[in-house]
Amino acid sequence: MSKEILVLPGDGIGPEIIEQAVRVLEHLREKAGLDVTISQALVGGAAYDETGHPLPDTTLAQARQADAILLGAVGGPEYESVERELRPERALLGLRSELQLFSNLRPALMYPALTDSSSLKAEVVSGLDIMIVRELTGGIYFGTPRGIRTLDNGQREGFNTLVYNEAEIERIARSAFDIAMKRDKRLCSVDKANVLEVSELWREVVNRVGKQYPQVELSHMYVDNAAMQLVREPKQFDVIVTQNMFGDILSDEAAMLTGSIGMLPSASLDAQGKGMYEPIHGSAPDIAGQGVANPLATILSVAMLLRYSLDEAGFANRIEQAVETVLDGGLRTPDISDNGDTIGTNAMGDAVIERLLLTS
Repeated sequence: MSKEILVLPGDGIGPEIIEQAVRVLEHLREKAGLDVTISQALVGGAAYDETGHPLPDTTLAQARQADAILLGAVGGPEYESVERELRPERALLGLRSELQLFSNLRPALMYPALTDSSSLKAEVVSGLDIMIVRELTGGIYFGTPRGIRTLDNGQREGFNTLVYNEAEIERIARSAFDIAMKRDKRLCSVDKANVLEVSELWREVVNRVGKQYPQVELSHMYVDNAAMQLVREPKQFDVIVTQNMFGDILSDEAAMLTGSIGMLPSASLDAQGKGMYEPIHGSAPDIAGQGVANPLATILSVAMLLRYSLDEAGFANRIEQAVETVLDGGLRTPDISDNGDTIGTNAMGDAVIERLLLTS
């Protein structure tokens, strides 16, 4: 039975990088027998411009119907003056919340050909392979009450709420332990239990869940130390599990270990494995429309989509091998080049498809 993929190009460089990812999907469908249908919908600023809302009801309905979702990017400086609840980024929060995409997987993998692109010494990052599991539908990004209020003395005050219940912590912990079981069986839970009560509960629940996974070596680390250790000795980590905001920050830091934030894909999954897949680099409005954006994180997001939501590990492996071969061949977009010799977005997409043709 054909599986349905909903494509949401979004804003900034989103349409450019999504175009290359869709080309890869279409190639696998037409030349290799991948049984999928592909549809598109508006999201983010593009949806706001067209409909007045960043997540139209029609888009949400299509997302509920699809087997998997591929997202480009949302946002841009032109929307900063828009009412907060109508800004493009609210579409992301809405999709994650409405579809219960609570488990965000962000791999940080150091490709041998890009070792010199990292800002750290080669011996520090060579062989790096980390999976960050970020809780995605709770925490301070979703907690209430929140807002900006005026106090009796006339001062304005902003406030947000960081809250997690046991069930939310348990399900993300279980997701992380399951992933660790398939890797090197090491899990580091990152929190701030020395000052935050919510982190005290987090650590307690993670320890409780850990007793059901005796094969996994569980450790704990405060988030400030984790941020330091990621640049000091990143290969000490296998799987990291953490709350929403900490994961947002640490995964971007981990991305730069690999040489470019343009190389990291991500998956956001529900309890049944349905997911939304996207590069973590954002809309990059400063280079939008120039044809220089790196599409590899989006193409690698397609590989994650095929592996985790469509159970097509064979096709996923072929994409990942094609990307690695292209990099080994010396092809680079500007963000991962250290010698000024670069190619553009379309040419990088061409190169990946050419490698796929050779393995068909």
